[in-house]
Amino acid sequence: MSDTTDTDYEHDEKDIEILVDTLRQCFLADKARYYMDGNSDALIIEIEGLEALSQDEITEVAAPVLDELDLDFDEISLIPLT
Repeated sequence: MSDTTDTDYEHDEKDIEILVDTLRQCFLADKARYYMDGNSDALIIEIEGLEALSQDEITEVAAPVLDELDLDFDEISLIPLT
């Protein structure tokens, strides 16, 4: 088990912000936000306009981005911004 320093945490936050902003741009959305569920090691990303897309369309757009910006979460979920 490795210790996480403040610098590591800030780096992870920046990586998450880059991921969220990239996905926001890919979906041509004006707004996006995220939150982390530390209990289940999940990242939940809310993106404006996802409710208008099918799951297949969301996956087709998001998969290459998620593969490229591989973050260490057990689960990353994309949901419509409410």
